[in-house]
Amino acid sequence: MKEIGEALKEARESIGISIEEAANDLKLKPSQIEDIEAGNKDAFQDVFYLKYFIRDYSKYLGLDYEDMIDEFNEFLFDYTSKLSLDDIKKAKKQVENKEKKEEKKIVSPYTYERKSRAKISPIVLYILLVLIIITCCYFVIDKINSNDTTNETKTENVIK
Repeated sequence: MKEIGEALKEARESIGISIEEAANDLKLKPSQIEDIEAGNKDAFQDVFYLKYFIRDYSKYLGLDYEDMIDEFNEFLFDYTSKLSLDDIKKAKKQVENKEKKEEKKIVSPYTYERKSRAKISPIVLYILLVLIIITCCYFVIDKINSNDTTNETKTENVIK
C-alpha cells in the first residue's frame, strides 16, 4: 500500500498539484489524500471506498488506474491472507454476537410496537374531561345569570 501511495504522491508532486487542490477536484478531504499517499489504509472504514479513491486519484493524475487497482488488489490479497483462522473465527463470533444483540424484529402494521411515551391513564383523562365540562358549564351559567341581572336592572331603570 505504501508503494501505491508513494507513486501517487510522486505523480502529484511532479505535476505540481497541491494536496488541497487535488482534494477539492476529487471531492475528498485533504486528510484522505494524505492517508492514501501515506499508505494508511486503516484511516478508511471500507477498503472498497479506498479502492475507488485510488482509482479516481490515479485517473486524476493521469496514471494507469488499472495497474494501480491491480497493485491494490495484490496488496489486499497479501494483507488478508496473513490473517490466521483463529482471528477470522474470533471476528465471525464477534459479528454473530453483535447481530444477536441487535436482532431486528419483523415489523408490520399489525405487529408494530410503538415506543412507549409518557402514558396517561384513561381514568385521569376522564377526570380532566369532566372538570373541563364542569368549568365550561359554570362559566355559561354565570354568564346567563349575569345577563339576566343586567336585564332586570335595565328594565327597573326604564320603569322608574
